[in-house]
Amino acid sequence: MWLYLAALLGLYFLRQWYLARQTVENLTEKYVFITGCDSGFGNLLARQLDARGLRVLAACLTQKGAKQLGKATSERLRTTILDVTSTENIEAATEWVNGCVGGKGLWGLVNNAGIATPVVPNEWLTKDDFAKVINVNLLGLIDVTLHMLPLVKKARGRVVNVSSVFGRAAVFGGGYGPSKFGVEAFSDSLRRELHPFGVRVSIIEPGAFHTAILNSVIEDLQKAWSRVPSDINESYGQEYFEKCEFKEQVLSINSNLYMVTDCMEHALKSVRPRTRYSVGWDAVFFYIPLSYLPSWVSDIFIRRFHPRPAEAV
Repeated sequence: MWLYLAALLGLYFLRQWYLARQTVENLTEKYVFITGCDSGFGNLLARQLDARGLRVLAACLTQKGAKQLGKATSERLRTTILDVTSTENIEAATEWVNGCVGGKGLWGLVNNAGIATPVVPNEWLTKDDFAKVINVNLLGLIDVTLHMLPLVKKARGRVVNVSSVFGRAAVFGGGYGPSKFGVEAFSDSLRRELHPFGVRVSIIEPGAFHTAILNSVIEDLQKAWSRVPSDINESYGQEYFEKCEFKEQVLSINSNLYMVTDCMEHALKSVRPRTRYSVGWDAVFFYIPLSYLPSWVSDIFIRRFHPRPAEAV
């Protein structure tokens, strides 16, 4: 009996592996809209899909980013300027995309735009610090998705939302974790709602990769520390701050960005895209397993990586 069960499971996983390797037809006729293309994952994905022959519509925050991307790609790729925190910007971008795709609809929507900092203890921050990150990473993503959905439904296409392993395991303070937990929840509900329409929703969960999103981590840490009230300053202590600086410097352990963009490409091109793509050695072997542990166990692991405050009891 166990032999038959093992054989059935083997056949099931073999079939899933085979289907995952099958790609959608006529990809060179399909349009993909990507946010956050100035640098990092979005920039690399835009260039990668353009090289594959897809029709890429790349949204950049700055004219400089759009100009540089245009120079590095073919004439097929088109760029526009988009601030995802501005509904007016998003409405204009939606009209632009609609004019580009015509009656074909939008095959792929990749919500990649995001910011990370400040990444510091919650007590050092204000409500505005949280709002700044959540407005981009979560509310901006939702706003773009709601505006683009009619075009995606027309093509029976794909929505690819960039979350993070820190949307599965909260290991530091600030708005980044809450925003990514929100992306996970929104994507899960969206996936179930859109399935009857033939639209697939995938979540990308990168670990710590060295991208422009982390460039200002140390600077923002220093700014937050410099403005905290004296009582909070004393309760944590200078040594705590200095150890936090060192921890932020070694935060990024993955350097191959193609690990992430290859997963994005698979979610757009595969006949059977995955629901979640956890990417990076730290994601696969630490953060995702950590997220399944009982809270008291994960708390012990995470606390071991945190400095000890001066007035800890």
